[in-house]
Amino acid sequence: MEYAEKFSFNVEWNYKTMTLFLFLMILPNLLGLINLSTVWGFKIHFFQIAVFIAALIYGPKGGLLSGLVGSLYPAFIMSNPYIVIGNAILGFFVGLFVRYNLNTIIAVMLAYCIQLPWLIITDYYLVNLPISFILRLILALAISNLIWAIVAHYTVKPIKESLIC
Repeated sequence: MEYAEKFSFNVEWNYKTMTLFLFLMILPNLLGLINLSTVWGFKIHFFQIAVFIAALIYGPKGGLLSGLVGSLYPAFIMSNPYIVIGNAILGFFVGLFVRYNLNTIIAVMLAYCIQLPWLIITDYYLVNLPISFILRLILALAISNLIWAIVAHYTVKPIKESLIC
């Protein structure tokens, strides 16, 4: 795959691929409202699965758009517009790293490492969240990202196969 192709959507656009892409851009807005509390004091987030699948199928642009559009509602509800950029960063780099043939789980965790400074700086300095909350959030997102990276890794192949006309 050439350098320019790594940034392309690299799909044959048809009704199925367009519908799925729109769905993967909207779905994180709904999933972002769901958090599962754990006995360890942090919450598992669900929005990442849609962003990761968009990144795996549609590449960096697909991941970026899913993270961006898919975070609008949660950002509005939480009065934290920086969530939108953070999730766009996450989706973009997952898509990019996968295009460079990294394993999905490694790609997700590397993308999270790139997203993390944005999250810490904006949440602490701009949103004024306490460090104790940010630390729990970092752990919750790391575990959630790992869970959804594994799920995305094993579900993306059947999803891609269903897109073939």
